[in-house]
Amino acid sequence: MELEYRPKDAVAHVALVGKGITFDSGGLWIKPAASMGTMKEDMAGAAAVVQATLAAARLGLPVRVSAYAALAENMIGEAAMRPGDVLTTYDGTTVEVSNTDAEGRLVLADALGRAVEAGPDVVVDIATLTGHMVLALGDRMAGVLGDDAVVEEVLSAGRAAGEDAWPMPIPDFFDSRIRSSTVADLAQYDGIRWGGGIFAAAFLREFTGGLPWAHLDIAGPTFNKGGANGHLVPGATGYGVATLVELLRARAEA
Repeated sequence: MELEYRPKDAVAHVALVGKGITFDSGGLWIKPAASMGTMKEDMAGAAAVVQATLAAARLGLPVRVSAYAALAENMIGEAAMRPGDVLTTYDGTTVEVSNTDAEGRLVLADALGRAVEAGPDVVVDIATLTGHMVLALGDRMAGVLGDDAVVEEVLSAGRAAGEDAWPMPIPDFFDSRIRSSTVADLAQYDGIRWGGGIFAAAFLREFTGGLPWAHLDIAGPTFNKGGANGHLVPGATGYGVATLVELLRARAEA
């Protein structure tokens, strides 16, 4: 789904891309039963970019916003993707599928390819992408990866919005990991446990067309599985909306 806010006085153009898996069963790599109860949260990234775009319009921010909500459901069925499949993404890149529960990076790859076509000044994607990031940072903080300058913009916006985030690197050697497939341009997953959240970000970077870019992995703070905590009620937290709005506001004032 695409949504655009284009004010006549726009001084900047930002593309927002959000993962919108409306329910994630894990596909043929089906999740454990205990992990499925909150999988309706897997559309939180898409919800955040839509709400941030609507907020920008209501606030009258002089920033053009091109929003892309990558919507799908990851279920078992006769049309389900299988380990070993080779997919061709929107921009023509071929990807070898190894893990059907790593579907988010696939829908984001298509949405990022579409976003690049709009020619924005900067691209920011946001997704409940990996459990690895939760292991690294806990369940109240997002990881931010990408180009240093854009990462710092996102972190600054998060501080202003009161949403916790932390920068994470994408070391050069991850380039060889995402290119480890022998049958496709990229490997969707390489089976190595360590650094999975970074691998996912390195994979997404391939679809940004060289534009300034940052990726927010919000798998931890997007859903409060405990009791009320400060301003957070149990359930969906709306994490990321305030950060994205502050990012747009800062772009408007730059």
